[in-house]
Amino acid sequence: MAVSPEYGITPQLGLRMYEQMLKIRLFEEQVNLLYTSAKMPGLAHLYIGEEAIAVGVCEGLRRDDYITSTHRGHGHCLAKGAMVDRMFAELLGKESGYCRGKGGSMHIADQEMGNLGANAIVGGSAGIATGAALSIKMRQSDQVAVCFFGDGALGQGLVYETMNMASLWKLPVIYVCENNQYNEYTHYSETTAGQIRARAEAFDILTEELDGQDVRAVYAATCRVVERARSGGGPAFLLCNTYRYHGHHVGDIQRAYYRSKEEEQLWINERDPLKLCRAWLIEQGSADEETFARIERRVRDEITTGVQFALEAPYPALEEVNQHVYA
Repeated sequence: MAVSPEYGITPQLGLRMYEQMLKIRLFEEQVNLLYTSAKMPGLAHLYIGEEAIAVGVCEGLRRDDYITSTHRGHGHCLAKGAMVDRMFAELLGKESGYCRGKGGSMHIADQEMGNLGANAIVGGSAGIATGAALSIKMRQSDQVAVCFFGDGALGQGLVYETMNMASLWKLPVIYVCENNQYNEYTHYSETTAGQIRARAEAFDILTEELDGQDVRAVYAATCRVVERARSGGGPAFLLCNTYRYHGHHVGDIQRAYYRSKEEEQLWINERDPLKLCRAWLIEQGSADEETFARIERRVRDEITTGVQFALEAPYPALEEVNQHVYA
């Protein structure tokens, strides 16, 4: 998809988006290493392959805009401005993590950056994002709220209840469906009748279907619908077609029973968001191989430093267990 002129990408923005995607990629690779080396408690759901969506969307937002995330939420958090070291600390259950080590992989929040939190309940954050959008309208602010969710959330009634309210009340909320093709271990075509985009269109919500591997297309679409939402135009639905390279979670190693190795390699070799962005930047004359080498060295240093910080950080004190807990 071509980027519309009014939302064109400068070389500086293109390089920033590439670096942000690379940071997410390398962060997630390190998460996998922490899990397989038994340093990280619990499971994690890797975002590798889907980086263009988080980065393309969050680059179109302001710091005071809100996002809600999912169980596969590390990329959203990083793209909205979270720090690598505190992210790793949270995954390792350390006191210096964003939720003081009590959120773990699936419940990271960073309210200073507008991240209202990840949610392990499929589709669970739709109500939070829509509520945030209602708050925006009642306060007469020009913020927007973005709700990330996967294709599996399309089976949850909460998503449709909130979209109905958002449309009726013209709330400034953007629903971003990351269709990575699989509801855990089942292809979405076996669980989702009809067309995905028709679900939002039924509520008279502006809907766009995008190549979720093209960060430029995601960014341009986000800018369009965010500008519309800020000016009172109401909600929008972005259907971003993408692919997760790894399994549903880090323990999902043997995947041949539900998808082929050939399919995985096709997406990795031909539809990788970092490769596509890199090729475009080179074609535009905005970067060369040395540029990318410098970026990779910088990001790898940040990841290495962040992991070491988290490994050495202290665990929460025992009395922390009943703090910030509400019933």
